[in-house]
Amino acid sequence: MSNFGDLEIFARVVAAGSMSAAGRELGLSPAVVSKRLRRLEDRLGSRLLQRTTRQIALTEAGQGFYERVVAILAGVEEAEAFVSRRSAMARGTLKVTAPTSFGRLHVAPHLGTFMEANPDLAINLVLTDDFVDIVGEGYDVAIRIAELADSSLVARKIAPVRRILCAAPSYLKRHGTPQSLEALSGHNCLTHVSGEAWRLEGPNGPVSVRPNGTLMTNSSEVVREAVLAGIGIGLRSTWDIGPELASGELVQILPEYGGSRNIAVHAIYPSRQFLPVKVRLFIDFLTDLYGPSPYWENGIDAAQDAGSRAEPLRRVASAVR
Repeated sequence: MSNFGDLEIFARVVAAGSMSAAGRELGLSPAVVSKRLRRLEDRLGSRLLQRTTRQIALTEAGQGFYERVVAILAGVEEAEAFVSRRSAMARGTLKVTAPTSFGRLHVAPHLGTFMEANPDLAINLVLTDDFVDIVGEGYDVAIRIAELADSSLVARKIAPVRRILCAAPSYLKRHGTPQSLEALSGHNCLTHVSGEAWRLEGPNGPVSVRPNGTLMTNSSEVVREAVLAGIGIGLRSTWDIGPELASGELVQILPEYGGSRNIAVHAIYPSRQFLPVKVRLFIDFLTDLYGPSPYWENGIDAAQDAGSRAEPLRRVASAVR
């Protein structure tokens, strides 16, 4: 293998986070990858990577070398694509992590379409609500639903998130529909994080409400089921309850208030440089799939509008009886 091949191995190891992961992508054994890295370091007369039993880390020299190598490799890839006019194919294994509920509802069902279009690609999808170390645990991309803070990682927004206050009609029938934020203090408000305030945006800007409820759980999915069962009021994302809102199983309350608009679905990956084709294609696929008006919003507004028009008639009928 040429010296240029050693550069590619080095860049793959850094991007993948381990020699074994890089070897799988390149079709090489970890022993061969390690040998090529030692040869490169010997030729340069400098250590590029600090190796431990669990992960690797760039030395100061290695960091500067990596930044220059990925620029070279990206230029070569661009030049080849320009000359050949062919689309690069996704190959190897794509390691993805996503939140449990979102991954189950809006990633897993669409993997078949993506994998059919990329038959040489295998996917390792890990669903967890824990905050994982993308680089340290060797992930290619992470799906996160959050208001992102500054980070050395790269984030790309792939879908908006709309969070609304909602309840089941059975709960509202028993306890009434709150007409103001202040009225929420008299209702059973459900959240999976004890003591966490609901950060809302309304007609007069941001406002916080501290929910008080009778259910304590560490599971957002349990809260979802409790809201559906008529136990209380929840602040839920439309990606989580879209069908129930469209069917009328859940009803939006206080529609002038909603969750922070800064929260969105993001794809997170380690670096803009030397972005693997498999990562780029996967992120593009999800971005096109969801779009600025995601499919989970379909039918929600029409159903809620119909419910709003019917509510005065129900009150009149109840008064007559």
